[in-house]
Amino acid sequence: MSTFLGSVWWLIVSLGLLVTFHEFGHYWVARRNGVKVLRFSVGFGRPLWMRRGRDGTEYAIAAIPLGGYVRMLDEREAPIAPEEASQAFNRKTVWQRMAIVAAGPAANLILCVALLWAMFVIGRPDYAPVVGHVQSIAAEAGLNRGDRIEAVGGRATPTWNEVQLALLPAALDRADVRVSIVDERGATQERTLPLSRLGADLNDRALLPSIGLLPRHLLAAPVVGRVHPDSAAWGVLAEDDRITAIDGVRIESFDQIAALVQALGEQGGAGMIEVERNGDRLALEITPQRMHDDHRGEFWALGIEAARGTAPERDALQRYGPLAAFPAAVRETGHLTGQLFGMIGRAFTGRIAVENTVAGPITIARATNAYAQQGAAWYLTILALLSLSLAILNLLPIPMLDGGHLLYYLIELVKGSPVSEKVMIAGQYVGLALLASLMGLAFYNDILQLVQR
Repeated sequence: MSTFLGSVWWLIVSLGLLVTFHEFGHYWVARRNGVKVLRFSVGFGRPLWMRRGRDGTEYAIAAIPLGGYVRMLDEREAPIAPEEASQAFNRKTVWQRMAIVAAGPAANLILCVALLWAMFVIGRPDYAPVVGHVQSIAAEAGLNRGDRIEAVGGRATPTWNEVQLALLPAALDRADVRVSIVDERGATQERTLPLSRLGADLNDRALLPSIGLLPRHLLAAPVVGRVHPDSAAWGVLAEDDRITAIDGVRIESFDQIAALVQALGEQGGAGMIEVERNGDRLALEITPQRMHDDHRGEFWALGIEAARGTAPERDALQRYGPLAAFPAAVRETGHLTGQLFGMIGRAFTGRIAVENTVAGPITIARATNAYAQQGAAWYLTILALLSLSLAILNLLPIPMLDGGHLLYYLIELVKGSPVSEKVMIAGQYVGLALLASLMGLAFYNDILQLVQR
């Protein structure tokens, strides 16, 4: 399946699941409070499929899969028969109406916990949070190659994904953060990353390079991809050789080779290089060759290039038993909720660009497709995040959203009578304008992302 078709497919599947669950929340609570539901629709526009249930509700799947709705019996929308008046939404108490409206976001919150529970039970594969290379701020803070990052700001970081999620808020706030590490000798130490020194042009999509951290799994494997003719390695090394040691020093990544070859060249004479070739272990004698480059000047080299390999196998797994996974899912939902509200706050205060907080359907489609390609656990992760985002978005006090209706009902509780129809109509126009602006910004960000690729 192509990337485009895959993105479209996973967007439809994801939104279909999330919207169905959201609207089912409204539907279920409405029915429990004696409200007659006229239609339960997944999607907008012309129905592609429809059937009528025994309860009289029309169940439909519509042509535009970017939302959905539950239409309830309401005297404000159309005249109703006197015998059905007790089943009208507007005849229910303000507390019942609030419960029905809040049930949609609540359903998405419950779904988020359920999806994260399933993700933890299945187990999400990732990379161990081991440092591969350090420079800049990270080097100045005292982090070293081989350090395992155990926690950031007091939050446990069992994987590199968790490290990035923990570092991002502190980086955006330019706040120094404590990092707990276990070095290669097994000693636990504390370091402080001075993120207050990050520049104003921080790119949150390149967070780790900005800090000066390169994960171990991103280092090139010490596998020979090409041997230059007439170089020191010509006739000694071959393509696909895996270099395991140079003069007795163990090699784990290609970037280690240059410094060891330089030291070997400065000593003078030949050295031993150990390699794995076709399952055999070989010890070969090699003498570095002195080279010249306009940028590097004089240096010693073997004349080899790294192989372009595929991504290494993941070596960490976030997994819990069925019982332990539930509190873990609740904690993760609470953490993600705080993160999302924090992002919204930063957008309003200008600490983060709005284009980095509002995603449109194209960005969501590409993200869901990318996560789905990594396996079920990663797809459940993005689905949980989207479900939580949908809950929070719908609770914003914008007319036409669930949060806007809840605001009306809170005002009704305070003043003792419903908001006037004139005010509600004005609110609908304001809500339409705000939603249109939000959608316009989302599509603009989508197009900007495509142009910048």
